[in-house]
Amino acid sequence: MNKNRQNANMEEYKVKEQAELLPFLLETFSDRSRNAVKSILTRGQVYVNNQEVTQHNYKLEPGYTVTIQKNKAAKAANFEKMKILYEDDAIIVIEKDSGLLTVATEQEKSLTAYKQLMDYVQKINPKNRIFVVHRLDRETSGVMLFAKSEEIKHTLQTGWKEMVKERSYVALVEGIVTKHEDTITSWLKETKTFKVYSSQKQDDGKKAVTHYKVIKASNNLSLLSVYLETGRKNQIRVHMSDIGHPVVGDKKYGAKGNAIGRFGLHAIVLAINHPVTGELLRFKSNIPTEFLKKRQF
Repeated sequence: MNKNRQNANMEEYKVKEQAELLPFLLETFSDRSRNAVKSILTRGQVYVNNQEVTQHNYKLEPGYTVTIQKNKAAKAANFEKMKILYEDDAIIVIEKDSGLLTVATEQEKSLTAYKQLMDYVQKINPKNRIFVVHRLDRETSGVMLFAKSEEIKHTLQTGWKEMVKERSYVALVEGIVTKHEDTITSWLKETKTFKVYSSQKQDDGKKAVTHYKVIKASNNLSLLSVYLETGRKNQIRVHMSDIGHPVVGDKKYGAKGNAIGRFGLHAIVLAINHPVTGELLRFKSNIPTEFLKKRQF
C-alpha cells in the first residue's frame, strides 16, 4: 500500500486490490487495535475517492484512493454544551460551555462533560473509559483535556507542571482595572464551606501565581488576558476578588451584578506536550461573544 502525505492532518492510501473497507484499514493500521480503527470509521474520518464513508463493508476497487483525516472531531456524536476539539488514542480535548459540570457531585447528578464523553467512547467499545485530568468550574467555559486510560491520566497529572506549556484565560471583571498588567501571588486556603481565600503569609496554604494584562476597559468592566503559573482551585476568581475586581457574575467572590447573563471566565488556550509522543499541541478557543458586546465596550 502506498501512502502519500497530503498535509499534516491528512493521510492518503492507494488501493492495490479488491477489499472491504474495514479489513483494508485494519491491515493499513496494523499497529492499532481493532476498536481504534473502527472508531476512525465511526467518527467520519475516512474518505473514499473524496466521499466520506462509514460503512465497514464498503467495497474497494484497485485504483481507489482512501484518505484518512486525522484527529477529526466526532461528527456522529451529539453533545450538550460541549464539543470535541481533538481526539486520539490517548486523549480527548473538549470545549465546554458555561453551565456544564465537569463531573457529577453529591448535590448535582445532572448531565456532565465526563458522562457525555464516557457514553461516547463506550458506543465504540463498552470497555472504553475516560479519566478526568483537570477541571473547570461549572460556570467557566473553554478548553479541557481528558485521558483515555488510567496510565495516561497518571502521566499527565504527575507531569502537569512540566508538560503544560501555556494555560491562559480571558476574564471579564467588574470595574476599571487601572494597572495595565500585574502579577498576583498569594497562598490559597479553603474553608469548611468550600470557599477559597488568600493568605499573604508564605507557605500558609497552596502557593498561587496569576499574571494578567488588560485587553480593554470601559463602562465599569475590564476584559483581561490571564495566564496561570499555578493551577489552584478557584485561583483566578479569588485573585480577581483580591484586587477588587471580581469576575462578572461571581457572587461567591464579591460580584455585585451580572452584565452578560453568564460567568465572565473562559479557558482560551491549553498548550501541552502530548503524553505519549511528546509533540507540542496547542488548543485555542474563541473569546465568548458575550464578553465583547458593543454595549460593554
